[in-house]
Amino acid sequence: MNEYRKVTSKVYEKIKRIVKNEYLIIYNDEENLKSYSNDESGGEYYAHMPDIVIKPENKEQISDIVKLANDENIPITPRGAGSGLAGANIPIYGGIVLSLERMNKIIEIDTENLVAVVEPGVVTNDLCRIVSERGLYYAGYPMSVETSFIGGNVATNAGGSKVIKYGNTGHHILGLEVVMPNGDVVEYGGKRRKDSSGYNLLQLFIGSEGTLGIFTKIYVNLIPQPGKVVDLLVPFDNIEKAISNVGTLITESKTLPSGIEFIDKKSIEYASKYTGMKLPYQDEIESYLIIQYEALSLEEIEGLYEKSGKTLQKNGAKDVFIADNRTNSEKIWRMRRNWLESLKSIDPYVPTGDVVVPTSKIPEIMQYITEISQEYKIDIPVAGHAADGNLHPAPLKPKNIPIEEWKEVSEEILGKIAIKAANMGGAVSGEHGIGFIKKELLKKTKPKQYERMKKIKDILDPNCIMNPGKLF
Repeated sequence: MNEYRKVTSKVYEKIKRIVKNEYLIIYNDEENLKSYSNDESGGEYYAHMPDIVIKPENKEQISDIVKLANDENIPITPRGAGSGLAGANIPIYGGIVLSLERMNKIIEIDTENLVAVVEPGVVTNDLCRIVSERGLYYAGYPMSVETSFIGGNVATNAGGSKVIKYGNTGHHILGLEVVMPNGDVVEYGGKRRKDSSGYNLLQLFIGSEGTLGIFTKIYVNLIPQPGKVVDLLVPFDNIEKAISNVGTLITESKTLPSGIEFIDKKSIEYASKYTGMKLPYQDEIESYLIIQYEALSLEEIEGLYEKSGKTLQKNGAKDVFIADNRTNSEKIWRMRRNWLESLKSIDPYVPTGDVVVPTSKIPEIMQYITEISQEYKIDIPVAGHAADGNLHPAPLKPKNIPIEEWKEVSEEILGKIAIKAANMGGAVSGEHGIGFIKKELLKKTKPKQYERMKKIKDILDPNCIMNPGKLF
């Protein structure tokens, strides 16, 4: 591994000349540096202190900082909102944390070309809200929409509840301006929607988790607002019935839902205690589907939920509850959105898996998770995106395992589940990324792809200063 240098007082003076504002630098301030030492992946389990935190305001500052870091052999960790769940934001070799929180401008909303141009520190929810005021829609909607930055969404190729209809983040990114590891500023893509000019380098950077460069400008695809929305809450007395309805529902209704979410009985129990709410049939069933449809007219949306309701009940649903207004929809989604927070209220450092399997394999992987739960004598609540096979198992620490042992045990549990998913034709990450927590799983499950990815990293970042220790 590269022998990295520390940020010395001499380097600090050079950084001050680049940034020109000491307010944007944290140095020799342990309390404030600590805030940038971890992300949402495991709290203090995985924390590493940076030498310095820099909050640049433009691409020129980023370019100069990267050039300095490259010359001095100092590692750089790009950071968004810190909402990541795989450790990609954690400065495991110290050095520079380059926080993009101040690069939060919506540069342009181009209604003629249906493109938004934004800086990486824009909160995804702010982007969604502002374009909706123009009658437009950003469909790359992760579940962490209210906290995550768009730059982090692109860096992890984030998904969410609407992937079945709209695809993950990568489907909505038309262009990126990137500061490369040598400090060069390069633009890939732009406002155009077609480009057959050689290799698609734009997609190479999407999902690269800050290991190949730092985004300074993002071109986002927009579409017209979908119009009317309806949510269906559908209880099932077993998981197989719930999942078997996913494909059937789509083919029989001849319409793609905008989302089909899955949540199991254990998850509902914890979310119910946390929110103070209770869902119909909660004590009788094993799982729920939350199904969302969008349509242009009230007549069309009514036709969709009537047809879907009949299909679901014919195929084993205990009932179908329809939420066709904002208040009722919020009641349904509140349980799903607060799933992770409800678990954190019990175990503040609960680790969250992120496996993906072919949708038809969900019952099989759920059975395996149940077996692991019984083997280790722990609860493993599961929620996820049924339509695209992406599940989030979350093992909860039992009282009899000390916290210093639980890190290793929980990694072992999630590792077994991830390997099982990969062997079923899935992958060890569906939307959270690899970071450093899952890099050995990546190497084990995709050895040939791993070798080729590493060669690309070596070519673009020969000194390995850009987010080292992540992916590789």
